[in-house]
Amino acid sequence: MSGDALPLLMVGLLVLGILSSYPVALVLGGTAVLTLLVSDLPSAFTNLMVARVYGSVLTNWLFLSIPMFICMGLLLEVSGLAERALVDIQHALGNRRGGLGIAVILIGALMAAATGVVGASVVMLTLLALPEMQKQGYSGRMASGVIAASGTLAILMPPSIMLIILSDQLGVGVGDLFAGSIVPALILIGLYLAYVLIRAHLRPDEAPMAPRSGDVRLGRILLGIGPLLLLIFCVLGSIIFGIASPTEASGVGALGAALLVAANGRLTLARFSRVAVLTVRNTTAVLFLAIGATCFSAVFRGVGGEDMIVAWLENMDVGAWGTLIILMVAMIVMGFFLDWLEIVLILLPIFGPIIAALDFGNGLSGNALMVWFAIIVAVNLQTSFLTPPFGFSLFYMRNAAQGALTNRETYAGVMPFIGLQLLTLLIVLLWPSILI
Repeated sequence: MSGDALPLLMVGLLVLGILSSYPVALVLGGTAVLTLLVSDLPSAFTNLMVARVYGSVLTNWLFLSIPMFICMGLLLEVSGLAERALVDIQHALGNRRGGLGIAVILIGALMAAATGVVGASVVMLTLLALPEMQKQGYSGRMASGVIAASGTLAILMPPSIMLIILSDQLGVGVGDLFAGSIVPALILIGLYLAYVLIRAHLRPDEAPMAPRSGDVRLGRILLGIGPLLLLIFCVLGSIIFGIASPTEASGVGALGAALLVAANGRLTLARFSRVAVLTVRNTTAVLFLAIGATCFSAVFRGVGGEDMIVAWLENMDVGAWGTLIILMVAMIVMGFFLDWLEIVLILLPIFGPIIAALDFGNGLSGNALMVWFAIIVAVNLQTSFLTPPFGFSLFYMRNAAQGALTNRETYAGVMPFIGLQLLTLLIVLLWPSILI
């Protein structure tokens, strides 16, 4: 078969496999194997591909941090700390209009930094906050927007699993990505808080003021969330400041989370078994996808797919910024059908080297350029998680809400937060110095 046709064949098989609802990991690996069978690549290429899978996935020490961070997040989910903190913060803000919405955003940010998993954060916030928000008279629009947006912060807030995968795919340090994501995450949280306060002032009926139910002192709030903040600081600080590797820090985080659960008297055999099973399932899914994507990208490059994309972009003459915009749009569209992990593992091995070779005129190069690009990807995919009608966060929230929210309320509620996401993306694009 013609060499120029093989990359197109791979893309076609990939699209057909995804649309058939076949597991994406098997689609990626199967497409690579079928292309090898009809290509004229030497037999030694198969050995090279196996060696690459072994070297970049199976013996990758960075991947050992993934099950530990997943376990840490799942343990903290059942610790009861979020429930206690939400009650204390909303009582402390009870005499402020929109106080419960502010409390949900703050708890969402806190748990995002603790779990690093979007699905867990969105579901937990929905179960905790939605009944109380509806009880206090919050509109479905306001409640759905606040919950979905706050839960989705787990993509950008370190120790995000996405940032760990991006670090591996783009060849940059995890600590650099964690440090670079902090300022954009804080900007986004600040925009969320400002929106809720302004909206509550302009539309009091959408965010009523809850009755104050007794004084809640700052000491009590800190006592409730202090251990969690200390754990997060120790884990992230040790990575960012180079005290420990991500793998070492993740192990400490998982152990610390288990101790917090035990201290709250919630470490039962049933809960621990559930956490263990979910950790194995999620980790296995990540590893199988990584293996399939590694095979796909190796064969795609081997048959000239990367060269074909470079030539196509050069013929279009869109420049560095045009290339980046095309990639961002492709990610948003793919986000309608695929999870972030699949998008990252499919696109970044191909486009990462292309982006690294471009000059954006902002003075960034090498590691700094890749950190900037990784944060752009993270914010972009976080936006796709909220985008109707296929945003994954919306599905997580509606499933957990069990009919308490309509599609119309959900879609209308997240639109302002999508605008804030795009504003944050624009800030990161125009002022990359905030990351470094």
